Amino acid sequence: MQESTAAVLAGHDVVVLALPHGASGRIAAELAESSPDTLIVDLAADHRLHSVRAWEDFYGSEHPGTWTYGLPELLLADGTRQRERLRTTRRIAVPGCNVTAVTLGLQPLLAAGLVDPTRLTAVLANGVSGAGKALKPHLLAAEVLGDASPYGTAGTHRHVPEIEQNLAGVLGRPVDDPGVRISFTPTLVPMSRGILATLSAPLTAEASDEDVRAVFERTYSAERFVRLLPAGQWPHTAATTGANTAHLQCAVDARAGTVLVSVALDNLVRGTAGQALQSAHLALGLAESTALPTEGVAP
Repeated sequence: MQESTAAVLAGHDVVVLALPHGASGRIAAELAESSPDTLIVDLAADHRLHSVRAWEDFYGSEHPGTWTYGLPELLLADGTRQRERLRTTRRIAVPGCNVTAVTLGLQPLLAAGLVDPTRLTAVLANGVSGAGKALKPHLLAAEVLGDASPYGTAGTHRHVPEIEQNLAGVLGRPVDDPGVRISFTPTLVPMSRGILATLSAPLTAEASDEDVRAVFERTYSAERFVRLLPAGQWPHTAATTGANTAHLQCAVDARAGTVLVSVALDNLVRGTAGQALQSAHLALGLAESTALPTEGVAP
C-alpha cells in the first residue's frame, strides 16, 4: 500500500504531519504561511476540534485552530457527507481510531432519530498499537498478555469531545452546546492491533431489528469502506486486519429497549492512515479508493 500510494501522490504538493498531539499546530502554522497552496494532512488531534473550550479542557493548551475533518463518511445535518467538503480543502484533520469506530456505529441511529443522543454508551477493546510506540511498562507484552484493563475512564479520554462533536454535527447542534453525551470506556486487550467497539443507546420509539438494519443499509450501502454484515453475523477484529474497511452489525434489545451496534476495524489502517489517504485523494481530485485495500488479510 505504501509504494502504490507514494506513486499516486508523486507530483502533488502534500505534507503529512504525524506528530504527538500539541506539536503539529506550530509547524502547521509555519507551513501554511510559507506554502498556502500545499495540502497539509494532520494525523494528530491539533486541528480536529471546533470548540476552543473543549480543546482547552481536554488538552490543556491554546487551541491551534480547526481544519476540515477527514472522515469522508461523516453525515452532516444538511443531508450531505463530509467528502463534499474534503473535495475543496487544503487542510485536513484526520480523526482518531476510537472516534472513527464510534462515529460510524452511532451516526445512522442519531440521523434517523431512533435513539436518545444524551444517553450513548461505548465500550471498546483496543489493541496496544492504538496507544502508540512509546516504551511504557503497561504496553509491554509481559504486562499485556493475559490481562485486560480500562483506561481514560469516566469521561476523561480525549476522544470524548471529538465523538460528541461528530454526532452533534449529524443533528445540527451548536459546537459548545452539542446536546450529545456519551459514556466512553476504552479497554486495553492483548492483541497487537484492532478495535472492537460495543455501542448501545436507548430507543426513542418502537423499532425492530429490520427497522434498525434498514437505517444502516440506507446509510452505508454505497460506501466502499463500511460494510454492514449479513444478519446474525457479528464483527471480529481479525477479519479487518490490513483493510481500510469497518465491519458493522446491529440488533434491537427489545427487553432493555436499546439498540446494540458492534464495530470492528484495524486501527493501523482504517483508524487513521486509511482515511487520511481517502481524504487526501478527495482533496487532490483522485479516486477516493486509490491504493487502499478493502479486504482483510486474515483467513
